Amino acid sequence: MPIAPISRSASDHPYSHLTPDVVLDALDIAGLRGDGRLIQLNSYENRVFQVFLEDGDPIVAKFYRPARWTDAQIHEEHTFALELAQSEIPVVAPLSLPAMPAGTTLAEHAGFRFAAYPRRGGRAPELEDPETLEWLGRFLGRIHAIGQRSAFTSRPTLDLRSFGEDARDWLAAHDCVPPDVRPAWDDALQRALDGVARCFAAAGPVRHLRLHGDCHLGNILWTPSGPHFVDLDDARMGPAVQDLWMLLSGHHGAMQRQLACVLEGYEQFASFNRHELQLIEALRTLRIVHHSAWLARRWSDPAFPPAFPWFGTSAYWSEQVVRLREQIEAMQEDLSAP
Repeated sequence: MPIAPISRSASDHPYSHLTPDVVLDALDIAGLRGDGRLIQLNSYENRVFQVFLEDGDPIVAKFYRPARWTDAQIHEEHTFALELAQSEIPVVAPLSLPAMPAGTTLAEHAGFRFAAYPRRGGRAPELEDPETLEWLGRFLGRIHAIGQRSAFTSRPTLDLRSFGEDARDWLAAHDCVPPDVRPAWDDALQRALDGVARCFAAAGPVRHLRLHGDCHLGNILWTPSGPHFVDLDDARMGPAVQDLWMLLSGHHGAMQRQLACVLEGYEQFASFNRHELQLIEALRTLRIVHHSAWLARRWSDPAFPPAFPWFGTSAYWSEQVVRLREQIEAMQEDLSAP
């Protein structure tokens, strides 16, 4: 059976108190009066709803997970999104709340901080299309050209400590890995993190800039006029390649071809340090480790066990051991090499 790293009943979880009435009351206080219709959207870290208003187009309301980010960190997310939008980069930025002081994008009600966004549709981009990859590269280059103008001061930095070692230590402290898999997991994890450290050392000094931070397909919506980017919830400081590598998949040669298309567009707007290519598999490794710790940390959230029923089993952790071993080998390859 899946483990429950933190024992807690569903009724005790903060989100159990985020009822439809609380959502509607919060938006009403902010000057966005709903007509009673809510659709909960697919989001696990936060709670996100499509809300139909009595007057105006539907909006998307995001209720932040309590205690995850500080107000200062959320304001940095909003400021970055608005800065990008003001530069005509297609990022879905938060709305000013009508009943709040001018320019206010974050409010609180019943212990929940929330923001509102315009509703934007679209589909996942077709990453096998070279023109699509180049187009995405152009927009990422534009985002990074803005992102390097200043730095986050409150948001974290993506590095070995924050995404790898902290996750390792938390999983160990909470006995999340079953005893029959623990020795293999500990061995593979340590060798993988050692490999990550070598990749960062080989890359040399890498410039950190403000990033989207979680640029996977679910956060890119494609329309006839091109892509737009959503959800800067994971925005942080880090190397530019963090926003590029999730667009790459397949074998070594396929990723080289995809990368060439992305950089063709990217470098029209921002320079790219080729030494960062040595971080691609290291960053993929960190994401694997961080994801397991994220699931364990969130297991008391009643939304998680039904969505991830396989998590915590010996089979799950054995699969992670295999993935880490594959990453140990992958980190020995250099994507910039022919």
